[in-house]
Amino acid sequence: MFLKFQPFFLIAETPIHPGSGGSLSIVDLPIQREKHTNFPKIEPSGLKGCIREVFESLEKNKKKISLKGKEIQINKDNISLVFGPDSQGDEESYAGAIGFTDARILLFPVKSLKGIFAWITCPQVLERFKKDMKIAGKDKKLPNGFEKIESGKIASKDIVIQDDLIVLEEFTFKVKDDSNIKDVAKWFARYIFPNNSYKYWRKKLENNLVILSDDEFRDFVTNSTEVIIRTKIDNDTGTVEKGGLWTEEYLPQDSILYSIAMASGIKVKKDEDKDCFSEAKNSEEEAELVLEYFRNGVGKVIQIGGNQTIGKGLTRIEFLKEEKDAKE
Repeated sequence: MFLKFQPFFLIAETPIHPGSGGSLSIVDLPIQREKHTNFPKIEPSGLKGCIREVFESLEKNKKKISLKGKEIQINKDNISLVFGPDSQGDEESYAGAIGFTDARILLFPVKSLKGIFAWITCPQVLERFKKDMKIAGKDKKLPNGFEKIESGKIASKDIVIQDDLIVLEEFTFKVKDDSNIKDVAKWFARYIFPNNSYKYWRKKLENNLVILSDDEFRDFVTNSTEVIIRTKIDNDTGTVEKGGLWTEEYLPQDSILYSIAMASGIKVKKDEDKDCFSEAKNSEEEAELVLEYFRNGVGKVIQIGGNQTIGKGLTRIEFLKEEKDAKE
């Protein structure tokens, strides 16, 4: 049973390829998508593996992190306690203490005739986000604007061409600026783009958020992802090798997703086997320490998905902080 929850945002600093394997469609290597909505997502197993890789790198480089005010050494034992045993190395079998939900799409960047690009979302995505925050016990943090979400609304008139019209890609939409959407945009900007580091992006999100209908949003996230052609050249002939021409799909840079880290107590029975978590008095305190271990160790940027060696998949993590810790 999960006892503690930590929502966090994933901001694509470069295009991301969370691959789903081969395909019979026009795209050879598509990204992962929900079956019933076709919305992009990142499977929790892949997300967990990428985060575990960060901690294994810390262990390899003998790094320490702060846990409950103390410096602790990252080692294979506490990595296994949090993420689960390494099937190739650990003989004892027990479950890890942390899990993750799917990383779900929240805001999707779309080319705009004015303002370069805008972030789009839809009522279904925002309703799902609100429901997920309720599961995590964080719904009281949400502004009142979440109760009055309607399609065809924008946060401000910054991207309006004329007569309440905006142009996204080659499509024109009639919209109205709305104070409720402005509140929602400010709330997202506050937590996704901390003011001290990302002033430009914070202001852009506050002014360039668009609420489309569910169907319109689905069409954009289906047809407006990046699809690139990859080739492999034969060194001897200087031409494309047989089978060396394929297409790959990417979530574009500036896509914003979210997930929830869920922590339980440590799953080993003996206190002496609990490593740095042994001082906790009960399972709830252990779960809180697990989340602190995750937050303090994961860093700001991780790599998600394929094509790491060509600069793809760099993703910034921003935790949904407590109200007193959020910076205006």
